[in-house]
Amino acid sequence: MRLSFKKQQFEARADAILDAVNLLLAKKGFDLMTMDDVAAEVGIAKGSLYKHFASKESLAAAALCRMTRETIEILAGLASDLTPLEKLKATLRWALERRLQGAVPHLPSTSVALQRSLMLNISYVRLIMKLNAELKLLVIAAQNEGSLDRSLPHEVILYTIYARSCDPTLEFLRTTGRYNDEQTVAYLVRTCFEGLNG
Repeated sequence: MRLSFKKQQFEARADAILDAVNLLLAKKGFDLMTMDDVAAEVGIAKGSLYKHFASKESLAAAALCRMTRETIEILAGLASDLTPLEKLKATLRWALERRLQGAVPHLPSTSVALQRSLMLNISYVRLIMKLNAELKLLVIAAQNEGSLDRSLPHEVILYTIYARSCDPTLEFLRTTGRYNDEQTVAYLVRTCFEGLNG
């Protein structure tokens, strides 16, 4: 079914709003970001913003839902002949590349207020549980194949991957100017899965 022009415009504006939220969350964090900031970034009146999202919490949740949904789609689209470890590496690589493009990280650990509101958001909870389940299966499969340490609990490995996707080292290495984005991402993926031993 084809959307009306008005509906297409509405959805395009919603996407622009979420892009602005990504940018502001990355720059200012949830606690300092305001609805005025978002409206100014998009170039719309605050009243127009409220037609799309009722609160700052709903804005952040929508941005994180979109990021989580995209990650699930990336996982589903990976080539079937990749090993579980290769799929985990590809997913982390994609998440880091998206962060360099201004996307929000998966774990909103910097704000207690945001964590609380997300736990009350059913859409977000369902999406993150789905993503966790899919990544957990890959971690266990990689452990069974011997490509990840079997002595580590799968939760430890899974949350280490999440933590690396949110690692501020990404921005730090980028700002030094010593490495291009491709090198920076490659180093973070390599150290996540291969450690620091030579």
